Amino acid sequence: MAGMAAMLAGCTVVPPANTPTNTAANVSGNASSGTAAVVQPIATSPSPSTPAPAPTPTGIATFLYDGELTQGGWIRGQAPGGTVSARLGDQAVELDSDGRFFAAFDRDAGATTELTATLRDGRTVRSPIAVSPRDWELERVDVALRPSGSSAAFAARRAPELDAIWDARTANSPATGWQDNFIWPVTGRISGRFGSQRIYRGEPGSYHSGLDIARSTGTPFVAPASGIVTLATQSPFSIEGYLLIIDHGQGLNSAFLHLSRIDVREGDRVVQGQTLGAIGSSGRATGAHLHWSIKWHLARLDPLLFVGPMP
Repeated sequence: MAGMAAMLAGCTVVPPANTPTNTAANVSGNASSGTAAVVQPIATSPSPSTPAPAPTPTGIATFLYDGELTQGGWIRGQAPGGTVSARLGDQAVELDSDGRFFAAFDRDAGATTELTATLRDGRTVRSPIAVSPRDWELERVDVALRPSGSSAAFAARRAPELDAIWDARTANSPATGWQDNFIWPVTGRISGRFGSQRIYRGEPGSYHSGLDIARSTGTPFVAPASGIVTLATQSPFSIEGYLLIIDHGQGLNSAFLHLSRIDVREGDRVVQGQTLGAIGSSGRATGAHLHWSIKWHLARLDPLLFVGPMP
């Protein structure tokens, strides 16, 4: 043990009392019973440092999802293990703490798109998606499309309304309604379908951006999914009338137009099935109905693909 300590410390070893001296260990080579051996420390080269390997991602190796893989449709799913960011096409996809996500396809989405994940170790996972086309309800009329110009007075009134709608639909709240299985906000006759469009002598007009459900003024409607109120107008907007917008989280939101009454306030958390207000014909409407539209970021979606056949 004393000899080992000397090698570590690089000092003279003094034999303990009553221990025979090893005369053969004299550094000079001469036998001298009273002389201690001097042990020189051994210089060693430091081991080259090896970088720690990147942690191996755990979890699934690719995207898992289900939903409606068609124009105006949607998907919910799970990102690959170790994903730090994801996209659908050019649109960023939000992930919850467990890597779950919601994404959707615009009414005019192309035939193919791609989910992309960037992993913690720098790798990229790609998952191509085929988006089926829809046979939209088109009405061809033999009249010219009217110019869409508006008066300066209307434009001045409309500008703050559009700003309020934009802010409400891009609020990005922490709501989790995107995980819900949506329910019908009200039942009744469908008087207008999402995506329907008039073609004026070969020139397409704007398509219908929501689903219209005809019911009498004052009929209550409920939240199709949980969320946070991001807009509840105190006075009717010029086109939408009394307007309510609910953010369901992860870029998904619902808007309800032409209302006669709104029972919730901005900032309220609402639960699925909660009464939100009543149907009406405020704004530009030809009769009492609920216009329900859904968006995921800038993509317009078909409410029918969220709820299925009306009960």
